Amino acid sequence: MNAYHDLAASYDSLTLDVDYDAVVAFYLEILSREGLQPRTAADLACGTGSVALRLAQKGMQVTAVDMSEEMLCVAAQKAEELENSPQFVCQKLQALHLPRAVDLAVCALDSMDYILDPTDCEKAIEKVYKALNPGGCFIFDVNTPEKLRAMDGQVFLDENEDTFCVWRGEFDEDTNICSYGMDLFQRRGELWQRSFEEHQEYAYTAKQLVGFLKKAGFTHIGVFGDRRMETPNKNDQRIYLKARKGKIK
Repeated sequence: MNAYHDLAASYDSLTLDVDYDAVVAFYLEILSREGLQPRTAADLACGTGSVALRLAQKGMQVTAVDMSEEMLCVAAQKAEELENSPQFVCQKLQALHLPRAVDLAVCALDSMDYILDPTDCEKAIEKVYKALNPGGCFIFDVNTPEKLRAMDGQVFLDENEDTFCVWRGEFDEDTNICSYGMDLFQRRGELWQRSFEEHQEYAYTAKQLVGFLKKAGFTHIGVFGDRRMETPNKNDQRIYLKARKGKIK
């Protein structure tokens, strides 16, 4: 079963600790320093649309892309009363083809790590480059390899009144992939429904990703700590990367 199939309906309620406002604020800080005011944007691997909606509320025309139909359905429901609603597209990032080129592309919450084959990740970055207008900006984040390795053997629990979720991490040094099996219990009236999903993330290094960006043609590449305009340190569990399309005057 695909990741985020059964989880989609409970995703927002289980991730109340995610500070989407801070994520978008960091994007805007990067854009300000780049002297950019994008009018169009793509939220890649948009999930339930929390970032896409915030970008739309900033006045951008947003295309929101995800490979999970279930997550896109939740996102579309959340956007129903938004006057400037995003356009939702179901695609894999390595097959990205937007209806129109955009000034900004973002990919939040380590979604790039879900591309398990580095060749596919390289291809996805090439697709993003093609999807941007000249001078456009690409911003994304990944979990650090240190964070993913530390998840090996760990057990995590998330719960609320209607959902109980327990997941177990396992890191494979041979494949460089962190897998976590997720047992999900969701209330259905007086009964509880149990399902299982497996999520996997590849441990990309900053050096590896910078190489992919350069090969695609990106310039003005920057690597930052977790929502800090500073070089990452050894304690960062998440890093951000930004890059521009083509030569910048």
